[in-house]
This record gives sequence, structure tokens and C-alpha cells, in this order.
Amino acid sequence: MTDMLSRPGARDGETPTSEIAAAPTKPLLVSAVISAGACLLTGLLTCAAVAVIGWLGATFGGASGAVRAGAGAWLVAHKAGVTIGTGRISVAPLGLTLFFAWCLYRGGKSAARSSGADRTRDLIALTLGFAVVYGLGGLVVALLTADGALKVSALSAFLGAFSLALVAGLAGIVVESGAGEDLADATPAGLRDTVPAAFAAVLTIVALASVLYAVLLAVHFSRITGMLELLDAGVIGSVVLFAICLMLMPNMILYVIAFLAGPGFQLGTGTTIAPTGVDVGNLPALPLLAAVPADGSTPTYLLALTALVPLVAGAVAGFVVVRRGLAERDADALGWDAFALRGAIAAVLAGVILFALLAMSGGSAGPGRMSVVGVPGAVPAAGVLAAGMAIGAAITAAVVSARRPADGEADAER
Repeated sequence: MTDMLSRPGARDGETPTSEIAAAPTKPLLVSAVISAGACLLTGLLTCAAVAVIGWLGATFGGASGAVRAGAGAWLVAHKAGVTIGTGRISVAPLGLTLFFAWCLYRGGKSAARSSGADRTRDLIALTLGFAVVYGLGGLVVALLTADGALKVSALSAFLGAFSLALVAGLAGIVVESGAGEDLADATPAGLRDTVPAAFAAVLTIVALASVLYAVLLAVHFSRITGMLELLDAGVIGSVVLFAICLMLMPNMILYVIAFLAGPGFQLGTGTTIAPTGVDVGNLPALPLLAAVPADGSTPTYLLALTALVPLVAGAVAGFVVVRRGLAERDADALGWDAFALRGAIAAVLAGVILFALLAMSGGSAGPGRMSVVGVPGAVPAAGVLAAGMAIGAAITAAVVSARRPADGEADAER
């Protein structure tokens, strides 16, 4: 296992190249602290900058309160619940969370590169050190941010920051160290091909949901202009509002995916936005919510999309499975049933990924009615999507693989 997770140029008992051997390295703990600290400061400064810009355009509050608000946004993006007065905010703005994950991925690559870790135990120690340092940073931020009416759970802050750093940092460390290629080589081809196919299916669903959301926003553009006139935020306020909408955009796209799955989503206690009907009432004047259908029955074309979107995503996964499978050396020995099984496995994996995203997208957005926002039926939504994708992937993979020319036919065509 140690040899399998060695760095490129030092695998299979080969000696490292002179360039790699001569490259200066740092101790594992030092690399973890520097990289995690840089990610922590980058995220905090980004949130603080947006908050201070909003404070400059406001006529109330102080700079310290703006900085504390930015730190609170950083904590919420890590799924650390923040309580303000009687309201709790735990809906992570996933656009901000994705930005932090990208920073941590880059930080993991930097830590692996600067430490020169090449053994399994070193990679594990580096990953845990990176995640623990970042998690402790979240704990300190929570302790410093809590003041008066603003309360933060230090434990949830540590766990949220630690979990995100563990996942994103591990990805960066594995890629930079070369362990990812070694693990891929050690994985059976059938299972290895299902991973890119699953991600292709997830990206297809996200892309189709994004297009649908953009169309609905364009259809209800008059609502957006009305909300902007009502808010009258000014130039600076509009910049801050745009940043907020940008951070919450992935959440809305995931809500559209939940809608297409069938169970739908909620924008408040007792509300329902699903293909079977919409009962939401009045909504906050946020331009992102202009695409929400009016109360009553949903249009027929939306009902048709609930069945079509998973099938299309599954078909994409099926094509990816077949294309990668036919490139194998023993592809001639694989029948259509093997490709169909791979497509179904990819669909199940895609369903698991979608479940994780849907579960992360919700929470509480304030007191009273807004205490419940998100996808309460994340499990059935992901299950419906996985079933539809499995049907599309299995059928597509079976049909495409069955239509490939036999060896004799291919030679005759040449």
C-alpha cells in the first residue's frame, strides 16, 4: 500500500529524479499549518470585504459589526449554525461553500507539494493535520464572533470546517501526490469507469436545472425589476445584493433539481413547491425567488421534465460508460449486460452525490416561518433521480454496446 501511494517518479521502486530530490521540503505539520492558515485567511478576508462594502453603503451599524457579520457568513458557509436573537441561520450559501472548497483543494495540493509526502502514513498525517488546523481555526472564529445576541456553536464550527477541509484537502493531496493515479490503476476497470459516468450524470442534471431556472427567471423578469425597485438598495447595496444572490444560486439550482425529482422543496414552514402543486404565499423580496411559480397547479411542461431530465442524465452516463469501456483491451469480452450493469452502478453513485448536495442545501433561514428552508425529502428525491438515471443509463449502455460492429464486420469495412 505504501508503494502504491508513492509520488510520481518514485513509484515501483524507482529513485526520484534529481529535480524532485533536490526540491526543498517542509515538515508535515508546518506544511499543514501554512496551507490551512492561508485558506482560512482567504475565506475570512473575502467575507469581511463583502460585509464592509455593505457597511459602507449603510447608514447604521459599525465596522466591527460588519466584520463580525462577515465572520458569521463564513461560519454559516461551513454549516455552523448561527443564532441571531431568536432566529437561527443554518442555510449554507453553497456558492460560498464551493469557493472555500476550491481554496482548500488548492491548499491541499500546496501542502502535498511543499511537504514532499509520498508514503501512505505521511499522506494520512498531512490530511488530518490540514483538516484539524482548519477546524481549529473555525473554532477560534466561532469563539471570537459570538457576542451578545449573536451566538455560535463552537463544536459545530469545528466539525463543519474540519469536514470541508478533510474532503477538499484530501482531494488536493491525493491529486498532487500521485496517489489518485495509483488508486485508479488498482481499481477494476468496471468500477473505475463508473466514477466519471456518475459525475457526468450529475453535471447533466445540474446543467438542465440551471437552464430551466434561467428560463423561469427570464419569464418572470418583471418580478425581478419590481423587487429591485422595492428594495432601492443603491449602487453599493446592489453590489452586496448581487454577491448574496451569487452565493445562494447553487442552493436554488438544487431546489429546482428537487422539484424535478418530485418531492419538491420548501421556502418556509408549511410551504410546498412541487410538481403536484405550489403553496408558498408571500416570499421575501429576493430576486432569486422570482422564478418560484405562483400558488396553484404547475405548468404541464414542468411535469414532463420530471420524467425526462433523469432519463437524459442517465443516457449521458450510459454513453460515458460505453465509450470508456470500449477503450479497454478486453472490451471484446464484455457483453451488453456488463455495460448495462456499469451504467446502473454509475446512476446509483450519482444519486448518492445528489443526496449529499440536496441535504446540504437546506436549513433554517431565520425565525418564525423561515425556520424551515430546503429539501425535506432529500432521500426520496435522490432515490427517484437515481432510479430514472439507472433506467436511462442501463438502456443506453446496452443498446449502444450491442450495436458495436463485430471483429469480422470491422475488418470487412476496412
